[in-house]
Amino acid sequence: MLNTGYYIVADKKRLKDLGLLEGALLAKKRLTRQGFSSEGFNKVDIRELNELPLGAKKVEILSSHPTNSYELREQADRMPLILPKNLPAIEALKQENIFVMDYDRADMQRIRPLRICVLNLMPIKEQTENDLIRLLSNTPLQIEIVFMMLSTHVSKNTSTEHMERFYTPFSELRNKKFDGMIITGAPVEQLDFEQVTYWQELTDIFDWTRTNVQSTMFICWAAQAGLYHFHKVPKYPLDHKMFGIFKHGKADPKCPIFRGFDDEFYVPHSRHSEVRREDILKHPELEIMAESRESGVYMVMERDGREIYVTGHSEYAPDTLDKEYKRDLAKGLPIDMPVNYYRDGNPNNGPLVRWRSVANLLFTNWLNYYVYQATPFDINEIQ
Repeated sequence: MLNTGYYIVADKKRLKDLGLLEGALLAKKRLTRQGFSSEGFNKVDIRELNELPLGAKKVEILSSHPTNSYELREQADRMPLILPKNLPAIEALKQENIFVMDYDRADMQRIRPLRICVLNLMPIKEQTENDLIRLLSNTPLQIEIVFMMLSTHVSKNTSTEHMERFYTPFSELRNKKFDGMIITGAPVEQLDFEQVTYWQELTDIFDWTRTNVQSTMFICWAAQAGLYHFHKVPKYPLDHKMFGIFKHGKADPKCPIFRGFDDEFYVPHSRHSEVRREDILKHPELEIMAESRESGVYMVMERDGREIYVTGHSEYAPDTLDKEYKRDLAKGLPIDMPVNYYRDGNPNNGPLVRWRSVANLLFTNWLNYYVYQATPFDINEIQ
């Protein structure tokens, strides 16, 4: 095909084993041109290829293309996440000693980075970026993060400069494939779904994930929205905000998403509406994976994990509920103190964090069992 290209990133031994490299030990190495096979290569559309993350310190390019047709750029350091340059979250998370992969280890992996798309619908984009990147970085896998934004909605709480610099409109990603996707909650749950101004574009994205993403995780309001769009599962307003840290149990302890989980685990919730188990049970294709006596359904899965709906906020930082509580108090809004959150029930004592280990397991298990082990090597084969 005219616009099809192939590349491979490997050490010299691997290239020789594949019959791609010839030359004596100290002689100049050269590519063989006889009997080319695409085995071991990454297939790409050269019209869309702008860069190749190599993940190695010492690199030699062997190509039949002229040297002025490409540029080799060095990076001073590399996280296991491939992120937009100068994203504020990078420096913030480095201060927390977030895992950094060294060049030698990255070079040994010989794998393409997983491509994860994040549709961030939360009002304070930077905070959610920090929360998600903190969890996604807790893995030896190399992951490329792409932030998606809506074309039919303008963020009021994040600068236009930040959005234009680090986010890409859905219209420009429509023809792309991703190994995984995360769609966050949004502060619109007290509206009917069809009243949300960007509902049409959002449902277009939901439909697009079915053929362009290997596994999608829907969080909080996005979980309610996805269940409603695909299955007409309704949401119900709550008399009082579900606000605090709640105990949950697993329906199937052997399910890979729960590897390493304790029998009971805690999850933050912050929402004004809910979905109900009796409505979900009407759909045999949906499976309730975890729930709580107090906060109801927590996780629903379908198509063997191609879609995972999570009604809580496992990704929340330790101080997020504290900020929400004090924000609403300052505005004079009716708000109860988050339950099971503060030490001794006293806001002055700070939060007792009981969900971080589970949050790390949740995202690591999702990346491992539902993204990395399930996605095809050729990302274009996702369907």
